[in-house]
Amino acid sequence: MTTEFEKRYGFARADVTLANWRNTPYSRWSFHNVEEIVPTARIACSVETPETEVVSDLLDQPMDTGLASATTPRAFLEYAHTDGFVLMKAGKIVAEYYAAHSGIEKSHIIFSISKSMTALIFGILEADGVLDADKPVVHYLPEAAGSAYGDCTCRDVLDMRVSLRFEESYLNLDGDYGRYRRAMLWNPPLPGQPVDTMLGLLTSLKKGDGPHGGPFHYQSPNSDLLGIIIERASGRRIADLMSERLWKPMGALGHASITVDGVGTARTAGGMSMRARDLARVGEMLRLNGVANGNQVVPTAWVADMQTAGSHQAWVDGDETFLPEGRYRSQWYQSGLEDGAFCAIGIHGQWLYVDPSTETVVVKLSSQPNPLDDELKQDNFAFFRALCRV
Repeated sequence: MTTEFEKRYGFARADVTLANWRNTPYSRWSFHNVEEIVPTARIACSVETPETEVVSDLLDQPMDTGLASATTPRAFLEYAHTDGFVLMKAGKIVAEYYAAHSGIEKSHIIFSISKSMTALIFGILEADGVLDADKPVVHYLPEAAGSAYGDCTCRDVLDMRVSLRFEESYLNLDGDYGRYRRAMLWNPPLPGQPVDTMLGLLTSLKKGDGPHGGPFHYQSPNSDLLGIIIERASGRRIADLMSERLWKPMGALGHASITVDGVGTARTAGGMSMRARDLARVGEMLRLNGVANGNQVVPTAWVADMQTAGSHQAWVDGDETFLPEGRYRSQWYQSGLEDGAFCAIGIHGQWLYVDPSTETVVVKLSSQPNPLDDELKQDNFAFFRALCRV
């Protein structure tokens, strides 16, 4: 007998495993239900509140999306494996889209947008005097001595300018990357081999050939280390800090979550899940210089520094082909364009895009089969810029 689950998704729930949950077609379900695959900690909102989807004809209006085969926004969203989409103008939601397997109140993993969210907590705690980006990592984490992080600063970590011998290869099951995925409990353990904790794995990584503070080099372990630094300095778990210092003050209407390892260490480089609308609220807060619901949630100075600082030369020296005028600062991407647009990006097609010049915020959550897909990344960026002109 075919179950309701199979009718909806085209496969049985038992078919989804720790070994395949990030693969198509299973990701269409698992990206909304990570807590059934990996241990998670809740990031609580004040009161979980139902919301009503905004219905707009904008998605079906003819538009130059930047893609010849997609002549309307809806056509582009379907082409780009979109699960959830929110478009805000001047603080108002003017259009949204949810695939048949998704929905307005469904949480969705945001992958590396988690990095950008974690950095906001660092900024909040720095204003409290709990953290200092210019201090060495070992000031907060003495056991990092002797590792790649033994002689770098927190600012090097924030800006992805750590000299680290580590290959960011999402489909690799061997070597340090395979150990890394197993340590975060995102991949099944290998028979007869112990599973590292996140801290143990991170403090075993070796320094690269060059000095710290050099070229931009995107490596996710940096962002997991950032979360550990925050927890160590504050004495608080990331999930609790997020809830009390960001999620509740910002006015999030749905609970969020973050995956954890075997000893409860948060996977701050990629483990957060949340509603599309709540992620849009983060973008709107940053558009308003850290203010939400009349509260200064994220310090204005931190937001301004994130938007205007960062080294373009470090970006160029890192051989980045995306965003030719770009920069990277405090775990956020800067377009370097006149509109001042900035964004947070996660694998498999997760985006939070903010254009202050047109008061636009775009969220796109996806189950894109290819984790990276550089061509589709360029298509998405062009689509967002076109939306800003609407």
